[in-house]
Amino acid sequence: MIRLFNILVVFILFSANNLLASDIIVNSVAGLQSAIDKAAPGTVIKLADGVYKTSEDITISAKGTSGLPITIMALHRGKSEITGTGGFSLKKPAAYIIISGFRFTHLASKAKTGPGTSYCRFTQNIFETPGDGEDLTVAGSDQEIDHNTFQNKNAMGRFIAIRGEGKQIAERLHIHHNYFNNAISQGGKNGAEAFQFGLSGFSLSSSNSVVEYNLFEHCAGENELISVKASAVTLRYNTIRNCPAQFTLRHGNKSLVYGNYFFNTPGLRIFGDDHLIFSNYFEGCSDAIVIGNGDGEVADGAQLTAHDRPDRIVIAFNTLINNKSNIIQTSRQNGMGASYVTISNNIIQGGGSAAALSGPYTNFTWQGNIIYKVKDAGNMPVEGFQMIDPQLSKSADGLYRPQSGSPVIDRAAGSYAALKYDMDGQLRTAPFDIGADEVNEGAKKLAAPLNPADVGADPVK
Repeated sequence: MIRLFNILVVFILFSANNLLASDIIVNSVAGLQSAIDKAAPGTVIKLADGVYKTSEDITISAKGTSGLPITIMALHRGKSEITGTGGFSLKKPAAYIIISGFRFTHLASKAKTGPGTSYCRFTQNIFETPGDGEDLTVAGSDQEIDHNTFQNKNAMGRFIAIRGEGKQIAERLHIHHNYFNNAISQGGKNGAEAFQFGLSGFSLSSSNSVVEYNLFEHCAGENELISVKASAVTLRYNTIRNCPAQFTLRHGNKSLVYGNYFFNTPGLRIFGDDHLIFSNYFEGCSDAIVIGNGDGEVADGAQLTAHDRPDRIVIAFNTLINNKSNIIQTSRQNGMGASYVTISNNIIQGGGSAAALSGPYTNFTWQGNIIYKVKDAGNMPVEGFQMIDPQLSKSADGLYRPQSGSPVIDRAAGSYAALKYDMDGQLRTAPFDIGADEVNEGAKKLAAPLNPADVGADPVK
């Protein structure tokens, strides 16, 4: 009798596990919504191949768990298309939801994670949503947005917009390995960035999020490509290529921008306080690094929408190659300029003046920079640079790197222990090298300029 009981228990447990592990395959929008409404932790819902037209949002408020998320996915990646006037709308208290493998061609501003959602993930989807608005809006915290393709936007709005709740920006996001391609110019109208992280009202709240290993190509929606309007955001190892729009720290403080690759773009523009800008590579850009000229000081009560005067910025260990303009500050009527900016241990080779600052700029620190074959030193004081050949050569990955015996090796001035990673993702070892590349032949490279095959929702990945 005991043996029979044990057999029955094993059979029941085996059946229950199989039931939990089984996939639910649906072939209609109504069936998809019904399955979502009934979903429990561990449920896997697959939408059969085909084109599905929505007339309202597909809402998700279910909760999975860390070990048993709820997965909503295409049966075959890229072959389940959702079009029409509604998209996936994740609403509080949705948690541990994975949305994967879809092609979204529904109206813009219909895919979103709302405030109060958490631990949700969009992965390996293709977004090409028509009309004004965002392809994807993220307002919940602890979300992951990875390996998606955002493409062919020809309207106002953004590929991704990060929001929050009240005055608090969404926190602890991980946005990585996405491909942002082809955002058509909107004629200079404001509000068409490829990627907007926050709004002015969120700018003093810390996100503690990481944006890394993303590729931006041919994005020209407006003059800003990436617009950061929040504090404490890390943006690293992203590649920006052939985009006539600028990466801008527009509002907020204490962001880290390092290990990014800029090719043929207007480079990086900086407002706000206490940012660390290091180990970035700029080549063939119209501008490389633009130090903003403030028109207000938020710490002294200026409106959050002001161009907050850059204060206490570190710009160090960057490599600038053949840029039309290198480090600049443009003029502003009654501008407040920038203060307490450190420009240190950068390599500037070719192009315009090493530094062309319209001012005012006060309490700047210059040290350890190497300039070579530039128009002139410009506003860079003589004590802040050496004009010598850094002995760079183009490596197999197309980047200019120091050759053996280069005067940049082990020659960095000052102490910058916090700036510990180079453009390859390698740890710097004291004494540091000048420029974005810390020469370390034996260490594994964790970053490189990205190509479309490295990112996005390509089914072969």
